[in-house]
Amino acid sequence: MAMISMQRIFTAFQGPRRLVSGPAGEVALVVKRVAPRPDEPIVIFEDATGRSIDFDLRGGDREVLARLAKLIPPPVEETAAPTEPRGRGRPKLGVVAREVTLLPRHWEWLGAQPGGASVALRKLVDEARRASGDKDRERQARDAAYHFMSTMAGNLPQFEEASRALFADDRRRFTTLIAEWPTDIRDHIVKLAYSDRA
Repeated sequence: MAMISMQRIFTAFQGPRRLVSGPAGEVALVVKRVAPRPDEPIVIFEDATGRSIDFDLRGGDREVLARLAKLIPPPVEETAAPTEPRGRGRPKLGVVAREVTLLPRHWEWLGAQPGGASVALRKLVDEARRASGDKDRERQARDAAYHFMSTMAGNLPQFEEASRALFADDRRRFTTLIAEWPTDIRDHIVKLAYSDRA
């Protein structure tokens, strides 16, 4: 599972009612203490993706939290700094080596760039991220809202029309179509889809 550089937020629902939102450990412990109801199962979602996720809630609180720590690593900002003094040379940048397959003409161009292929590729990636950042965030938010909506509202009235409005980025029509849905479900969908564009 990939690490995300921000706090990962999870939301638990029991039937149509939102129980809790927060970090994995907090959500897991609240869900562990809620009385199960066969007619209203509890589903936990990762807000960044809108997908459901299973937490192993067996055992005591410490056991649950220990398993979650392995499944969901802490955000990069929260990892402890190394206690040993740094040696000479470049600082550790978190560089990851992976294979890249390109045509010979691409390698020639990259090799002719100042700093070589690695520097040129990093610059190209950073430039592409800046250029498409807003569109990427909007797409990720829309996809998260749709995944959550499919699980929690797939059988509700106007689901198909609401899905079309969501993907057409017609916010007014979308919110009108879902207005009669259960409040917690509706509010969470809107939060996932549009919170970064309030």
